[in-house]
Amino acid sequence: MTSIKEKVSPEEWETRVQLAAAYRLVAHYGWDDLIFTHISARVPNEGHHFLINPYGFLFDEITASSLVKVDLDGKIISETEYFINPAGFTIHSAIHAAREDAACVLHTHSLYGTAVSAQKEGLLPLAQTSLFPLSSLAYHNYEGVALNADEKPRLVADLGAKNFMMLRNHGVLTVGKSVGEAFLFMYLLETACRIQVLAQSGGKELIHAAPEILGGIEAQVAAVTKGLGADLVFPALLRKLDRIDASYKN
Repeated sequence: MTSIKEKVSPEEWETRVQLAAAYRLVAHYGWDDLIFTHISARVPNEGHHFLINPYGFLFDEITASSLVKVDLDGKIISETEYFINPAGFTIHSAIHAAREDAACVLHTHSLYGTAVSAQKEGLLPLAQTSLFPLSSLAYHNYEGVALNADEKPRLVADLGAKNFMMLRNHGVLTVGKSVGEAFLFMYLLETACRIQVLAQSGGKELIHAAPEILGGIEAQVAAVTKGLGADLVFPALLRKLDRIDASYKN
């Protein structure tokens, strides 16, 4: 596909590159589901316009130029030959409309995340990694394939101001102030779920972290990351991706 870099603002192009990188990284870590699930990002300085994947592309095929720009009504507003998944639009548009801080929304059907979403008790405090999502975790009950606009207010109400969500019997979702933050949150959530499933498979009694530890986890995270969080992690992931395949930048 011909690059559209010269047809969009520098801010939009940078968001496109970061979002395309997130799609490639989701595929790299094995969280993709063929052409299904989605990551969306708000276009800077354009109100409620956001970018999402063209339907029919594998995540490791996504490039900055192939991303589709839509508004909150699902109308495609960029010049493109592609279309989008309506189920993806339902979930992502609801969150982008309700949360001004939702610069990026990342949703997967990852194996371990979905497995834990089907467990009645949900995510358990079994490891240090699980404490990060537990400090801001919401749950939303399954209502079928996300095509019904009537589900939007319930989804938004369940999410509230939190940044991690278990979509029961469906998958997992994260919200970030940047593409990098949403990706880091998903890495933590999926890792926590994987640890849980592995720990449960041992068949032995499990030890839960003490509740009082959870209360101080956000301050501890800030100390470990020097307050930078995804700003520290995501550039390193982009360097990793560049070594593997830099075509996401096209």
